[in-house]
Amino acid sequence: MMDHFLYKNGLLHAENVSITEICEAIDTPFYCYSVATIERHFRVLEAALKGLKATICYAVKANSNIAVLKLLGDMGAGADVVSSGELIRALKAGIPSNKIVFSGVGKTKGEITHALKENILQINVESEVELHCVNTIAKDLNKVAQVALRINPDVDARTHEKISTGRSENKFGIEWNSIDKIINDTDRLQNIEISGLAVHIGSQLTDLSPFRDTFKKLKEFVFHLESKGAKFKRLDLGGGLGIPYNNDETPTPQEYGKVIKEILGDMKCDLIVEPGRLIVGNAGILVTKVIYYKKGDTRNFIILDAAMNDLMRPSLYDAEHEIINVIETNQNVEKNAVDIVGPVCETGDTFARQVKLPKCETGDLFAIRSAGAYGAAMSSTYNSRALIPEIMVNKSRFSTIRERIEPETYLNYEKIPDW
Repeated sequence: MMDHFLYKNGLLHAENVSITEICEAIDTPFYCYSVATIERHFRVLEAALKGLKATICYAVKANSNIAVLKLLGDMGAGADVVSSGELIRALKAGIPSNKIVFSGVGKTKGEITHALKENILQINVESEVELHCVNTIAKDLNKVAQVALRINPDVDARTHEKISTGRSENKFGIEWNSIDKIINDTDRLQNIEISGLAVHIGSQLTDLSPFRDTFKKLKEFVFHLESKGAKFKRLDLGGGLGIPYNNDETPTPQEYGKVIKEILGDMKCDLIVEPGRLIVGNAGILVTKVIYYKKGDTRNFIILDAAMNDLMRPSLYDAEHEIINVIETNQNVEKNAVDIVGPVCETGDTFARQVKLPKCETGDLFAIRSAGAYGAAMSSTYNSRALIPEIMVNKSRFSTIRERIEPETYLNYEKIPDW
C-alpha cells in the first residue's frame, strides 16, 4: 500500500508539506498523518469489496483521533468500537449509530446500556454469560438487542502471540461446540435477536491462508445452523489484514477481497469488515529528533526525543518500523550500525537495534514510518512525559488535531489527600 510521505528536493514531505516546515511550528516529537493516504487506503479496500453487500466498519482502536474518524465517516465508513469512550468518539465524529458495531470480550453493564440506548447496529457477544447480561439490560430498557455471536474458530493466525485472537486458548469468542446450545437457548431470551455471527482471528496477518480457513469454517457453520432453522442478517468478518512495516511483502486488499468473494460471495447475508491498521497504519509517521549520539565500546546509540511511551509497538511486540532521515542522505555515504533508543529509563525503550545509518548529530530529524496505527492511541504519560501532538496534513496545509498535553495539565487531575 503506497503512502504520501516522499522526498522532494531532498526533504521528506507529507503530501505537499515538508516535515521541516512542520518542525518549525511544532516541537518534536509529534505524529503526522496524511489525509490522501487514509483516503486512498479506504478507497482501495472499498474497491476490493465491490460487488459484495459489505460495510467497512473502521476499527477505532487503531487510531481514535476524532479528525481521523470524521474523515473516514465522511467517506462512508462505520465504526467498530470496544469501549464507551470509543463509541462517544465515533458518534462525536458523525458516524451514524446504525453503522457502529460494539466488540470486546469484557463489556460492562454501563457500556452495554450505552450501546443499546444509542441504537447501534449490533453488539458482538463473546460469551453465554454476556448474552444473558445483554438480554437483562435490553429488557429493562424495553428494547430488543441486535446481537452477533462471536465465534472462536480455533484457527492459528500465524501472527504475534499478543495479537492472535482466534485460537481456542485465546480469551476471545465462543467455542464452536457451544454455539448450537446457545442458539437453541435464545428462544428463552425475549429481548435478544441473533442477527449474525462474527469472527476475528488476530491482527497484522501477512498470510491469507488463516482468513481462508476461517471463512470456510464460518460458511459451513452458517449452513449447519440454518439447517436447524436459524436465520442471519449479517456476517462480521473482523479485520486483521497486515501492512508492510519494513519493506516486507503482505497480501493486497484486492487479494483479500478475492478470498472473501470466492468463499462468501454467494451468501445472502450482509457482510461487515473491520480494518484498522490497514487504513491508517502507513498513513502516519512519528517525527523525532536526535538528543545525543552516544559512542560506546561495543555499541553506538542514537538517543531520540521520542520514547516508548509515545510508540509502544517496538517494546510491546518487538515491532520493526523503518526509520529514515527527514533530510535525504546520499546513498553512497558511509553508514555505521547503531541502536536507536529513547530517553525513558527502560532498556525496552528501543526502536531499532544495529541498523545502519549515516553519522548524525544533535538536532537531526528522523521519521519513524508506519506509525499511524497503535501509536498515538496506545501512548501514555510514563515517566511523567507529555502526550505528544498529532498533526494532519491535507495537500498543502497542516493542522494540529491533538495538542501537546503537558504534565502541568494532567497533574490537575491528581490530588494530595487532606490527611
